Amino acid sequence: MGSNGTIRVGVVGVGRGQSFARGAGPSVGMELVALCDTWESRLKEVGASFGVATYSDYDRFLEHDLDAVILANYFHQHAPFAIQALAAGKHVMSETSANKTLAEAVALCRAVEASGCTYMLAENYPYTAFNQELARLYREGEIGRVLYAEGEYNHPMSPEDRMRISPGRNHWRNVLPSTYYCTHALAPLMCITDTRPVTVNGLSSAGQEINRHTVRTRDPGSVILCRMDNGAVFRIMGLGLPGHSNWYRLHGTRGAMEITRGAGYFGPGEVRVWHEPWDVPEGTELERTYVPDWPEHGDLARAAGHGGGDFWTCFHFANAIHAGGQPYLDVYRGVTMSSAGILAWKSALEDGRPFEVPDFRDEAARARRGAFWAAWSRARRIWSMRGGSGGRVGMRGSRRQAGRTDTRACRTHRSGGASRRIRPRGGTP
Repeated sequence: MGSNGTIRVGVVGVGRGQSFARGAGPSVGMELVALCDTWESRLKEVGASFGVATYSDYDRFLEHDLDAVILANYFHQHAPFAIQALAAGKHVMSETSANKTLAEAVALCRAVEASGCTYMLAENYPYTAFNQELARLYREGEIGRVLYAEGEYNHPMSPEDRMRISPGRNHWRNVLPSTYYCTHALAPLMCITDTRPVTVNGLSSAGQEINRHTVRTRDPGSVILCRMDNGAVFRIMGLGLPGHSNWYRLHGTRGAMEITRGAGYFGPGEVRVWHEPWDVPEGTELERTYVPDWPEHGDLARAAGHGGGDFWTCFHFANAIHAGGQPYLDVYRGVTMSSAGILAWKSALEDGRPFEVPDFRDEAARARRGAFWAAWSRARRIWSMRGGSGGRVGMRGSRRQAGRTDTRACRTHRSGGASRRIRPRGGTP
């Protein structure tokens, strides 16, 4: 760290990564010192605007004098990048998803443990003002023990916007099963209730009419049923069905609470809490609805993206590094919620058969569940391509090499009879 304890940060990805670059500032005890991306023209432009060093080679980027790496490259690339950074002695905060296979989840857990470094999943939806308020209410016992909960992250986009952020059939957004993008719906419920999924059942909706003006290679939406470690059942819904929805509800042994529905990305931002007339906790109203604020640092959170979550992820990451420990959204919770989406798709392919989510804290469970598993052969082929928006780091998708990192240059991939370099640009998770 710097002489004053400032954490020197490098960010991978100059698309989505710009939000993290802005957030890695003095307010959270950080200093941005480097950026990395293979989108060289954009890299130079963004690097100049921040006045920091730039790299198109990930190996050289890791040699820069930095303490921590923030990964904002493509959704399916994070684990190999994280493993290499941890091996280099860097703390890591990774955008969602933590892993694209269960083998990567196992490798990532082992890498964090071996490194002694801090790892955090930058899942930002638990940190909206209303989700932090739901967490406070739950900790105080407002609704008792959770029995059932629902989380929805359903984010439809116009065909024009979809093609703008995910051009071409091979873009990760166009091959990703909808269950994989479950963390925005699941993570807030896990954080509110301090529970984790132990089994999942998944069902997918086929609706190619929705994709008629874009690529036709993925399902538009799905539902995941999670049995949690306290016996509760959580229903998780997403991803791109008509009818935008970011919404959460919890039913407990003594009441219920939710964020209210309505217009806007997060709706009105209100929290509703209600009880049955025969079981109103002392000093509590039968029902109330109000707009909550953040418990602290509201001025900084309001200026950040994703409902304030982009401030809070950097804040908690920095605090964990300074404390020499792990944040709440540590590697085990990160790979658990990411693997729930992987296994839910496997379930959907078998018409909802339940699958166990391993306890990644347990080495015996990790040894049983370390096999490579990808959604389908097409995705496996695409995900095995090397290169990415974060530098010249490749991911080989074979069973023998799952979780490994290759630092050679991007290879040439043949598509439609023509050769081209695979150089996907900085993504927007």
